[in-house]
Amino acid sequence: MAKKADPSPPGKRKIINALRQLLEDRNFASITISEIAGTAGVTEGLIYKYFKDKRDILHQVLKEHYELFLVQIERDLKGIDGSINRLQKVIWSCIDRYANHRVFARIILLEVRNSDGYFQSEAYRLVRVLNRVIIDIIEEGIRNKEIREGIPVAYIRNAIFGTIEHSCMNRAIFNETVSTDETARNITELIFNGIKR
Repeated sequence: MAKKADPSPPGKRKIINALRQLLEDRNFASITISEIAGTAGVTEGLIYKYFKDKRDILHQVLKEHYELFLVQIERDLKGIDGSINRLQKVIWSCIDRYANHRVFARIILLEVRNSDGYFQSEAYRLVRVLNRVIIDIIEEGIRNKEIREGIPVAYIRNAIFGTIEHSCMNRAIFNETVSTDETARNITELIFNGIKR
């Protein structure tokens, strides 16, 4: 999934970048359309030419993050053999995305899941692509006897995503630093080896 050249008109690109910039230090609810227009150096009318509303811009920002992330995941998995190794790499990559892209972390963990429109957005379609990558790796691991049978694949996926998201929540809320390597090591130890002595 190679990244294509950005076909967005310059005004649309400025609007997307303006919201991304404002989200670095502000929560989404506190940002107004007029602030986005001012930061972008465009009129409010131009915003409504390209977007239905403020949330539509938010979904576009998230979509672009996921497009880049899926390219990264595809690249990261090249040359890695074994389902467990591939799953470890996906976990590391997910944590790294949250740790180094606070706007992405804030949008996905705090802003979009309370909106019905999100689940019809292009951004959510890309979330499902990532979800499918993880499920495919888990199913391959079960077939290859690397991952035990008997636990529904969705539960394994949920445990992975849930643990990652909770481990990175303070990054989104309080801008606390997350150590990608340490967090990935602890999560993979927990997921793959459990807590039983």
